[in-house]
Amino acid sequence: MAILEANKPDMEGKEGLEALFRFATEGIIVVDSSGAIVNANPSAERMFGYEQGELVGKKVEALVPSRFSNHNQKRDNFTHNPHARPMGLGIDLYGCRKDKSEFPVEISLSPYVYGGNRFVIGFIIDITRRKEAEDRLKQYSAELEKQVEKRTMIMREAIQELERTRDELNVALEKEKELGELKTRFVSMASHEFRTPLATILSSLSLVSKYGESGEKDKQGKHVTRIKGAVSHLTDILNDVLSISRLEEGRISMTLEEIDIRELINNVLNEMRPICKDAQTINYQHKGDTLVTLDRKIIRNIIFNLVSNAIKFSNEGKQISIETISSEHELMLTVQDEGMGISAEDQKHLFERFFRGHNATNVQGTGLGLNIVAKYVELMDGHIEFESELEKGTKFILIFRKHHEKNSVD
Repeated sequence: MAILEANKPDMEGKEGLEALFRFATEGIIVVDSSGAIVNANPSAERMFGYEQGELVGKKVEALVPSRFSNHNQKRDNFTHNPHARPMGLGIDLYGCRKDKSEFPVEISLSPYVYGGNRFVIGFIIDITRRKEAEDRLKQYSAELEKQVEKRTMIMREAIQELERTRDELNVALEKEKELGELKTRFVSMASHEFRTPLATILSSLSLVSKYGESGEKDKQGKHVTRIKGAVSHLTDILNDVLSISRLEEGRISMTLEEIDIRELINNVLNEMRPICKDAQTINYQHKGDTLVTLDRKIIRNIIFNLVSNAIKFSNEGKQISIETISSEHELMLTVQDEGMGISAEDQKHLFERFFRGHNATNVQGTGLGLNIVAKYVELMDGHIEFESELEKGTKFILIFRKHHEKNSVD
């Protein structure tokens, strides 16, 4: 132990302190109160590109880039309030070499007094490699952030595309479901509506043959009438289905022409009165100008559908009222009956294809008539609404704009 103690250098003595100063890897400079460099170690000289002893006597500002023009003021402030501290907290510091090139540094200041004079020791570290590493890390982080942002965007777009696909699939599934329901309704309607008249035709044909052989002309004529009625009903069903198909495919064109609305409706009602039930009456009145520019065939089909419904869903002895009011800009058509009415629950489905009210199970029909009427009204850029109450009847109100240009619209 004594030998070790004997070989241990005296770091607190002059030689030890001189060794620390000369061989330290940090740059060390000593500056007096006027800012002049009074000493610099070899590391500081190499760091700033000066020869041995060349820094002594220079102002410390020689080691500061000229763009930091307020360094003198900061040095004076430190001289009046000296205390050991890192320099430039929170900011990037740079040193200036003899060749005016700059490099990033880290500086710590320590004031001391010797012989009644004040000095500051500056410890300087060249942090070029650290800065380069930090810059590379920042660049890598920025590139990584861009990659993350890019992939996030790709993922977001993929999610949006998946959501769109999901929505499209949901729409397709809803349409498929709706189509399935329509097919079910059609099959149900067809099986019921076709079976009854066909059965009537078959049974009446056999009776017609029987009564023909026996010479009972009256009974034979009665069943011939039943056959005609059944055939007419089948024709109506097929016409409804055909109309829906043509409307869906856009194959019905609208031909506008000037027509006498009162004359047209009277003609339609004269054709329909023979199919009224016992003691049913149809009353029609018109107000205003009788000439309107509309599609004759479509108006005829609308009136026929609405009035035939009024006849079917009203009992014997009830009244059916039709009114047209022609004003300057529009034609209003109302069809009102005193029939069974439509429940509040059924009203929201009234214009759907193949829909029939729960209280209409014993009345022949396809459930297509009002759907066709609504599509005809839409085709003519009109508006339809209704009022209804169970056991008190239903009123349909249709409004069409007047003064269309006289042309055909496909």
